[in-house]
Amino acid sequence: MAIFASNKKASFNYKLIEKYEAGLALRGHEVKSIKTGNISLKGSFVSFSNEEFYLTNAFIPLYKFATNITEYEPTRSRKLLLKKSEINSLIGKKRTAGLTLIPIRVYNKGKYLKLEFALARGKKKHDKRSDIAKRDSDRRINRALKT
Repeated sequence: MAIFASNKKASFNYKLIEKYEAGLALRGHEVKSIKTGNISLKGSFVSFSNEEFYLTNAFIPLYKFATNITEYEPTRSRKLLLKKSEINSLIGKKRTAGLTLIPIRVYNKGKYLKLEFALARGKKKHDKRSDIAKRDSDRRINRALKT
């Protein structure tokens, strides 16, 4: 399983509550572009409209060897392939105040490209500071134990 993109700031800015996996509805040249490592999840999110979920604002540049492709939009919304039961449960959970859906990583599972996203709640500034302080103290403890 190769990971093509990951959202490193997701776990820092959000408290991840529950993780989900979905397929992506992509065009052929987008798949090739992703498999060469050209995708960015920075600033992207999962949106809901018309009983379907979409990956919005993910940047997938045009595959450099693609020909005869005009008017390509690299940040277009891409449909997520989910089961109906997953969609219904996500709709109910997303309606809870303060929760959002954040993409975490894009990877392949066999021959298919998958998106892992999470139901998350935004962290406050003091929560982020306490995480940094905890990480620093853990580092100091590990250094002291090594010597």
